[in-house]
Amino acid sequence: MFFASDNAGPAHPAILSAMTDALGGYALGYGADDTTAAVEARIREIFEAPRAAVRLVSTGTAANALLLATLANPWESIFCTPQAHVWEDECNAVEAMTGGASMAHVAAGPDARMTPDTLLDAIAGRGGAVHRAQPGPVTITSVTERGTLYTPDEIAALSDVAATRGMKVHLDGARFANALVALGCTPAEMTWKAGVDAVSFGGTKNGCPAVEACILFDPDPDWEMQLRRKRGGHLLSRHRTLSGQMQGYLAGDLWLDLAARANAAAARLAAGLRALGLGDTVLAEPEANMIFVSWPMRLHDRLTAAGAVYYVMGHSDDPEAPVIGRFVCDWATSEEAVDTFLGHLRTALETKAA
Repeated sequence: MFFASDNAGPAHPAILSAMTDALGGYALGYGADDTTAAVEARIREIFEAPRAAVRLVSTGTAANALLLATLANPWESIFCTPQAHVWEDECNAVEAMTGGASMAHVAAGPDARMTPDTLLDAIAGRGGAVHRAQPGPVTITSVTERGTLYTPDEIAALSDVAATRGMKVHLDGARFANALVALGCTPAEMTWKAGVDAVSFGGTKNGCPAVEACILFDPDPDWEMQLRRKRGGHLLSRHRTLSGQMQGYLAGDLWLDLAARANAAAARLAAGLRALGLGDTVLAEPEANMIFVSWPMRLHDRLTAAGAVYYVMGHSDDPEAPVIGRFVCDWATSEEAVDTFLGHLRTALETKAA
C-alpha cells in the first residue's frame, strides 16, 4: 500500500540490466559513447524531430532548470502556475540557473491548469519599459500537480499566446509517458506540433533509477545548453550510466507499457473510491496516475495506522479537519495493493458509521 510517489517504487529490471550492459567494457566519457549517440537518435525518432538536440541529465530539477535557463534571459519572467513543480519543489533552481530570471504566477483553477485567458492576464503589463521584467518563457506541466492533463489542443492554444509575443514554451514532462498514454496521442502531437519549444522528458518516475532527457526542438541553443549542463555540474563523466538507462527504457516501448500500468492502477483506485461513495472527495478528476483527495484527519490517521503510505499535505489536531492526501501509482503498483488499501478504507468508513 505504498502510494507516496512513483519515484519511490522499484526500478524496472530490464532498465537496470540495460544500464549494467552499457557500463561493461570501455567507452569514451562525457556522452561521447555509442550508447548515448544511439539514445539521442532514438529520442529524435520517437518525437519525429530529426533536428532536435537531446541531452541527458540525472534529475528532473536539472532538466527543468537547464532548459529554462537556455530559453530565458536574466531580466525576464518565466510564467508558471502556483502549483508548478518548478515553483513549489525545486528550491529556486530555475532562478539560480538563469542568473536571476523571476517566476511569475499564472492563475489556475483546482485542476492546476492555466488557460490562454489566465496566461494573457499574467503577461499584461509586463515588458515595454526598462523598469519592468520582460516576458520570458512559459512552462506547463503534464501531468500537473493535481493529476490533470493538457490536451494537445490546449497546449497549442497556450503556445499560440506565447508565440504571438515572442515567448518560448517549455513542457515539464516528468510524467510525460503517463500523459501520453492517457491522451492517446503521439509525442510530436503533444510537443512541437502543438508549439512547444523544449521538453523535459522524464524517466525517473516511470521505472528508471535516475535519468531525464532535455529536448530542444530548435537545436540552435544546444551549445549554450551543453555549456550550462557542464558548468552546473550535470554532465556525468561515465555518461553511459544515463544513456544505458534510457536505452532500456525506450526498448520495445517499455516506457509506454510502464506508464499504462501506473495509469491502470490509479484508475482502479479511483473506481474504488467512487464505489465507496467518495467520488466527491477527489479534488480533480484523475486522468493519469495521481489522485488528490480531501478527507478528515481521522480518516488519514486510520489509514496510515493500517500501513498505507502516501503524502498527507498539512496536519491538524482536529480529527474532523479536512486534509489533502496525494496518491501516486507507479508501474509496480499491483491490483492487490490497491484492493487492500480500499479494504482498509472501507473498514475505516464503517467504523465511523458505527
